[in-house]
Amino acid sequence: MTSFAQKARAAEAQMRTLFPATPLQRNDHLSERHGADIWLKREDLSPVRSYKIRGAFNAMRKVLERSPDQSRFVCASAGNHAQGVAFVCRHFGVNGVIFMPVTTPQQKIDKTRVFGGDAIEIRLVGDYFDDTLKSAQEYCAMVGAHFLSPFDDPDVIEGQASVAVEILAEMPNAPDMVILPVGGGGLSSGVRLYMAEDAPETDLWFVEPLGGASLAAALAAGHPVSLPKVNTFVDGAAVARIGVSTFAVLKTVSPDHVLAAPEDRICTTILEMLNIEGIVLEPAGALSVDVLPELSEQIRGKTVVCVTSGGNFDFERLPEVKERAQRFSGVKKYFILRLPQRPGALKDFLSMLGPDDDIARFEYLKKSARNFGSVLIGIETKAAGNFAELFGKLDAAGFAYRDITNDETLAEFLI
Repeated sequence: MTSFAQKARAAEAQMRTLFPATPLQRNDHLSERHGADIWLKREDLSPVRSYKIRGAFNAMRKVLERSPDQSRFVCASAGNHAQGVAFVCRHFGVNGVIFMPVTTPQQKIDKTRVFGGDAIEIRLVGDYFDDTLKSAQEYCAMVGAHFLSPFDDPDVIEGQASVAVEILAEMPNAPDMVILPVGGGGLSSGVRLYMAEDAPETDLWFVEPLGGASLAAALAAGHPVSLPKVNTFVDGAAVARIGVSTFAVLKTVSPDHVLAAPEDRICTTILEMLNIEGIVLEPAGALSVDVLPELSEQIRGKTVVCVTSGGNFDFERLPEVKERAQRFSGVKKYFILRLPQRPGALKDFLSMLGPDDDIARFEYLKKSARNFGSVLIGIETKAAGNFAELFGKLDAAGFAYRDITNDETLAEFLI
């Protein structure tokens, strides 16, 4: 009987007809910072700038081997899976129908169309992904097409395992640790299965976005569960429910080896990798690098591989990423100030600002009383400690204010 590792190696060998192995690069900056030998498996440098091409290729390859007459494939995706499916449809010369939400950014639609060319049709259906998925599955059943799951499919899992095949082939010795991002679990389950056979001594760690920790929830419950709410900022890994097939592989993972990365902190990692290393990572692609400080004791002196799973970053999001990074780092705050309606009150406030404090937002909200007005103020500074000095001055002068930086409700409506 063919083992999983043998199947993964066969899948990886077949992929060479489509694209070369992605680079495994030592990162001097991260290695020096953390006192470890840190390597990046650059899935952001695949032809579609993510690892998703692997699972799509292997699943489609095996379907065509079993059913050579199958000529139509369907998927539902607003991102990396759509692009991978489009690329592979063109490679195999089959037709693909890709369902995407109506709200999908035009940039992602255009990239998917470029990868697929005449081989694909894009259908924009539904405001939310669940509606899109339902329409895709209904269409698939109606026309007798094959539905390509983004993760919950044994052939997809096998294809994603080719990442691990390449890691071990590109290193003289198996790494001490591999850090993996987790969304639906296709990549993490595939790598875990392969490493269990070919490098069982390698320690695996798993990282989810804090607002989409579906693996942690499933481990706690003992079975896949649907999260009541998902933060979609890390769109490549923000999955409400981990797959059944993937969880069957991951159910014995120790909860201590599953980390949650706060979305705002991920933004600091994206900016660091962009500004210092010139590496463009999408939020999901930055997950494995983001948790290195948390693992500082475990990784010191060891060889560590971080899988940077994707680089499909829309630079129109850069202002948002910078904003969130500043707020997480404590160098930007928003607060509502109750400003007395008297001559000189604003001047008194301005005199309290330090030399490194800049006003990024100033907006009168309303006059809450005859003698006072509410003002929304955003302040940027060079060091987080400067706010303690500013707030101390405000307290001493009797100004009433409220810090709303981390108030999700107010921030959503006012900022």
